[in-house]
Amino acid sequence: MNPGEWLVRTARLKPDTPALLQGLDVVADYQTFAARAAAIGAALQADHGIGKGDRVAIFMTNRTQYLEAMYGIWFAGAAAVPINAKLHAKEAAWIIENAEVNLAFTSQDVDGALRALRAAKAAGIKRVVMTSSAVAVMDSDLAPGKTAYDEENWTDLNHAAVTPYGKSKTLAERAAWNFVTDEAPEISLTTINPVLVTGPPLDNNFGTSVSIVQRLLTAKDPMIPNFGFPIVDVRDVAEMHVRALKVDESVGKRILAVDGFLWFMDIAKMLKAQFPDRKIVTLPAPNFMVRLLAIFDKSIRQVVPILGKKIEVSNARAQEIFGMEFIPAADSIQETAAFLVENDLV
Repeated sequence: MNPGEWLVRTARLKPDTPALLQGLDVVADYQTFAARAAAIGAALQADHGIGKGDRVAIFMTNRTQYLEAMYGIWFAGAAAVPINAKLHAKEAAWIIENAEVNLAFTSQDVDGALRALRAAKAAGIKRVVMTSSAVAVMDSDLAPGKTAYDEENWTDLNHAAVTPYGKSKTLAERAAWNFVTDEAPEISLTTINPVLVTGPPLDNNFGTSVSIVQRLLTAKDPMIPNFGFPIVDVRDVAEMHVRALKVDESVGKRILAVDGFLWFMDIAKMLKAQFPDRKIVTLPAPNFMVRLLAIFDKSIRQVVPILGKKIEVSNARAQEIFGMEFIPAADSIQETAAFLVENDLV
């Protein structure tokens, strides 16, 4: 049975029912969704000769067009080959080659780092400061005798702890340095590599890092796992980008943005003292229990490699080149929590 038939059947039964939404906005009802997918399928057949047994890749970020493309591929009788948009273009190319893909759908926002650098080169821009990530540094084993990660470390893409996100960030940064070396030596590049970024957001739209504090304030978890994070305040990350543009010594360098490490339990206890009226969990989760739950929960599985592991990251280069005096991680966490509470976000 062709999966496209499911959409046709639903469109026939519920043509006006909302099918595709962008946030709260309805982009298409089932009738429109089916019509768009059918049009894509017809175009694949007529214009590209795609048919039964062919393979079509989808290398796109999360968007409604992803579903339209996927069902269009099925309408054409072909097999869809989804590719994680966080992968580097070279990884996507490897998948495309090995899956013997005939055609690929892609969105304009994949492989963003190289696209930005190519645009900079075309525009004659000579100075670029790129936001990378400490995950392009930390997922590797330290050399014997070395106690902290620094800018000389690169994530090992085959390391047990590396995630798809870490892999994509590592590949993107390496690609940026290679591009400047091989194709745009006239560009002076600096990368800023922040660890977990906390601090009061500008508004109510915030990312995963702040959500960690929000999770503790709302007692989402019944127990606290034995792991922690190196932390930096968002205001320090912004300041480092500004200083990089002013300090020539930063050219050609990676620079880690980090204040210090905090255990998750210490963060929980800190918030409990800050907000004694809130029900904040401080019950420790045994490591064996976390490992057991990880068998069934993919999100928990990512925590297992860092259980009980204190990850030290050096900020010596940031202090030496920029003269940075970092906002203490504990202060950053408490100000983040105060923002969430004051704005009724927990």
